[in-house]
Amino acid sequence: MLKIPVKEGENIDRALKRYKRKFDRTGTKRALNARKQFTKPSVERRAQIQKAQYVQGLRDQESI
Repeated sequence: MLKIPVKEGENIDRALKRYKRKFDRTGTKRALNARKQFTKPSVERRAQIQKAQYVQGLRDQESI
């Protein structure tokens, strides 16, 4: 459970923004979305390989 102590005199919008940032960093939402639908291990591996190729291509272009 995330707890965000609200400081005295602090704007509620600012505290809400801190909560959202902390929630994003935990990766909870990403994990929930991943569990919504089953993906085969071969599909996950293929996606990882494609992402690695994309990143490698960007790095190659950067070094040129």
